[in-house]
Amino acid sequence: METLNETMYIAKTILNQIKSLDRLFLMAVGANNYAALSINGERAGGIEFKVNGLAHRGWCKIELTYLDTYRILFINKKRETVKVVEECYCDQLVEILEFVEGH
Repeated sequence: METLNETMYIAKTILNQIKSLDRLFLMAVGANNYAALSINGERAGGIEFKVNGLAHRGWCKIELTYLDTYRILFINKKRETVKVVEECYCDQLVEILEFVEGH
């Protein structure tokens, strides 16, 4: 059974990985409203946050899969998934999240 500590640990680890790649990225895309994602049948945890980038406004959801890779979902303000990137590694997070800024 998962605990709140495990959920928060995974979410904080993902944020720290993003910050280690580009410490200003989250601020640059206006990231806010962070929420840790609990474990379910498809993920071992994750984080979701709202963004206000140039090309994407809505939410980014980063899920840690059981294969120890990330699934990144870009969700618009109507809560429709507009893009999904599967099997990402931690060193690719900022590169993929730059979709928010139109890169």
